[in-house]
Amino acid sequence: MNRRHFLRQVAGATFAAPFSMGAKDPRPNIVLMMADDMGFSDLGCYGSEIATPNIDQLGKNGIRFTQFYNMARCCPTRAALMTGLYPHEAGVGHMVDSRPEYPSYQGFLNDRSVTIAEVLKPAGYRTAMAGKWHVGEERPHWPTDRGFEKYFGLISGASSYFELDEGRKMAMDDQPWTPPKTGFYMTDAFTDKAVEFVDKFGRGDQPFFLYLAFTSPHWPLHARPEDIAKYRGKYKDGWDKLRERRQRNMLEIGLIKKSWGISPRDEKAPSWDEEKNKDERDLAMSVYAAQIDRMDQNVGRVVAKLKELGVFENTLILFLADNGGCAEEIHRGREGAATGTAGSYESYGLPWANASNTPFRMFKHWVHEGGISTPLIAHWPKGISQKGKLSHEPGHLVDVMATCVDLGKAKYPTSVNGKAIRQMAGESLAPTFKTLKRPERRPIFWEHEGNRAVRQGKWKIVAKFRGDWELYDIDADRTEQMNLASKQQDRVKKMVALYDAWADQAGVVPFEKLVPANNKKKKGDA
Repeated sequence: MNRRHFLRQVAGATFAAPFSMGAKDPRPNIVLMMADDMGFSDLGCYGSEIATPNIDQLGKNGIRFTQFYNMARCCPTRAALMTGLYPHEAGVGHMVDSRPEYPSYQGFLNDRSVTIAEVLKPAGYRTAMAGKWHVGEERPHWPTDRGFEKYFGLISGASSYFELDEGRKMAMDDQPWTPPKTGFYMTDAFTDKAVEFVDKFGRGDQPFFLYLAFTSPHWPLHARPEDIAKYRGKYKDGWDKLRERRQRNMLEIGLIKKSWGISPRDEKAPSWDEEKNKDERDLAMSVYAAQIDRMDQNVGRVVAKLKELGVFENTLILFLADNGGCAEEIHRGREGAATGTAGSYESYGLPWANASNTPFRMFKHWVHEGGISTPLIAHWPKGISQKGKLSHEPGHLVDVMATCVDLGKAKYPTSVNGKAIRQMAGESLAPTFKTLKRPERRPIFWEHEGNRAVRQGKWKIVAKFRGDWELYDIDADRTEQMNLASKQQDRVKKMVALYDAWADQAGVVPFEKLVPANNKKKKGDA
């Protein structure tokens, strides 16, 4: 019996018991939306100047989390988000080609994990996904093989927004799909289908789970001309002033503490006064902002459809990002093609990424706060009483699975097809919807490319690949400027022991062993 047949049988056995088909199911619909390569301060309601009115409205009437974390990189984050496990536990410990000698790095979701869709579907939820998958390039590892009834999107990683890059894959359900030659824009296309899925499932009696994974604002910088025009020229005072403005906005909102200060400009970033290509730099940031603006417009389209169907009030919307702003320097477009157009293939670069991650240090790939901090907005009119408030409780995207199981009244399996399933690493966010508080969370762990960290209460140890452990009091110093490791060696030793025990059970492999394969990364797989 294959996995899909097994889950179909389980669905038939479990749905009829707790809920009847005759009346509208009281459990909430769940819409999970994720941005790609977006920094902590890139939304209006998190301090940005970028116009994100639809997302901001969700924040205004929901809860904004100030200490929520991701896994620092695309594939590992998506694996953890979908399974509620740490990425190594799910088989996606890094973004490398399949390494069968290391099961934790096989490159696709393993059979010791289940996705949110595979858990909610047997509990009576309809399941659909639109957008970037990136946790299994080949069948049988596509979304429709892992619990989703409907799928449309990009199976692979980054691609042009106007066409499909060579070597990348898109699919409609379980079949390959190729975009049209003209009129295609990735962000809009994902949302077109997401709205169709909501329209299809939102009219029924069963609740639904929709996962909408945007590629915006991941490079390449591609946006519609009318969106770029809104921002052209607005970044000509540079990244230093932008960081200052965003920090002030964030302080006014209450997202950060004044006592933290702002991390120094990254040592690889020149001052704006030293920058020689100000006009081109302004254009790059303008396109990046336009990508986020267009994503927000599409979030508004999903919200409008939920309202049209009368299901908005009982829909939990979660919006987050897969990692911090990306400092990669990408320049491989057609010669002479203006940044933002179909022939270009550019990133916005390290200095703007430093601004995106205001006020934190480092970027995507690293596990300092700038690489792993994500906005999280939770909006659910019928279930969230703390509307417009901030929650300062630490959390992690593995908590999303636990939240879905909790609110969906689903049963998380102990085995599938006779194979033991690893138990959830996360804890439900539902208590925060009532009180903004929850019991102190278990320690949170990270490992990516040899960068590693542990968060336990207010304490965090963190180290770069081949670097020494650092220790920070996150309550007092979330910008990680005062390393206390030499003063509290016993604490560091105890937290390192926690990390070592976790790394052993999760299947973490020393990055030195993976570096040769890392040099074979495919075009656009970041």
